[in-house]
Amino acid sequence: MHKILVFLLCAILSVPAYAVSLINDTETEKLLTELVSPLAGAADIPDGRLRVHIINSDDFNAFVMGGEDVYVYTGLLKQIKNPSALQAVIAHEMGHTLGGHMTQMSSRMAAEMTRTMLIQALGIGLMAAGGDPSLGAGVLAGSGGVATQSMLAFTRDEERIADDMGVKLMLQAGLNPNGFIDVFRQMQEMTGVLESRINPNRINHPLTAERLNNVRAQIDRHDKSHQYPNEPSDTQNAEYELVRAKLIGYLDSFDNVMTRYPNSDTSDAALYARAIARMGIGNLDSARVGTNTLISRNPDNPYYYELLGDIEYQMGNYDASVRAYENALARDDNAPQIETALGLVLTERRADGDTDRAIELCKRAILAAPAPLTYWVLARAYDDGRADWARAEYYHMLGDTDNARKYARRAQKSLDPKSPEYIKAGDILE
Repeated sequence: MHKILVFLLCAILSVPAYAVSLINDTETEKLLTELVSPLAGAADIPDGRLRVHIINSDDFNAFVMGGEDVYVYTGLLKQIKNPSALQAVIAHEMGHTLGGHMTQMSSRMAAEMTRTMLIQALGIGLMAAGGDPSLGAGVLAGSGGVATQSMLAFTRDEERIADDMGVKLMLQAGLNPNGFIDVFRQMQEMTGVLESRINPNRINHPLTAERLNNVRAQIDRHDKSHQYPNEPSDTQNAEYELVRAKLIGYLDSFDNVMTRYPNSDTSDAALYARAIARMGIGNLDSARVGTNTLISRNPDNPYYYELLGDIEYQMGNYDASVRAYENALARDDNAPQIETALGLVLTERRADGDTDRAIELCKRAILAAPAPLTYWVLARAYDDGRADWARAEYYHMLGDTDNARKYARRAQKSLDPKSPEYIKAGDILE
């Protein structure tokens, strides 16, 4: 039995620059892009420039980098109960970007560092001048605390501003700002008891109760006749439940999945989560039964066929796996991860024409969304120097410079210097 889950197969990878792990999944990324697109439009981000990334972490968090890259944590997706609330979280993070808070933070930190050094210099001067040495020591000891309190106050102000800008962004995007209320209510449920014991001046966020009151007041001030033409549709709400179930099924323990989605729950989301969880513990027959039930209910959903392809692959049923993935691609022809999964099975089955088809699929997937796994599958499909080039690209994307350069050098020894792969290998070496 194959132990590889195609959803996570080399798709959880280390990103050295941010010390996080990213998950690639077409279903989740497409839905999140749809949900965030109205906010991107309101923030004047050009069409097609916004990129959504999924971080494998149980943290209740998200952030925006560079204005066009949105990073959403799986912990947030698993816990946020509706897509409108998720949009509010992203709107808040975009509020930081629009407010230029990262630049301001850097400037403020530099200013506080200068002030701390001056205070420390004063403390040293007092100690050197004689008299009561405890006076200078006290100044030194307090210098760090002054900077810390100043920075905490500064970040609390920024959080308030980001909340305000987020509400305005939701309204401009035609989205319901009550998503903010949903988020803060949920945060209160999670941390309310703890927050009652916290000194509000010693944390970098305002207390949740304060934030909830602030956004309520701002929402109450806007025109009550305001329409929300872009708020999530019933279809998107249902798809969001499926995405949550998928992540929980893959990432939580089997017992936790069964607690959240007991057998008595016959919804599509529950069937999805249980089928994935059962696949994870090797109960493939039951996983296949559940997946086929989903397909019978929703014959046009490409991602149920994708799951069936995963299951059949793990059972060693290559022909059935190929049929399932082909059915998925017939219903969604822009699915790089599914193309890569199909390419992987073809490189293992190796019937006539399979390796050529795998190469074609991987090239398409790389054009749409380059990923380490795709290069790894491509290396399996090639039987010449291009395999070494593909391995070089694989290691390059993983940040393994030594192996990337090793395979790039090997590739150039056997490739035509005029070939694209030779040139790309040279790019890695440079």
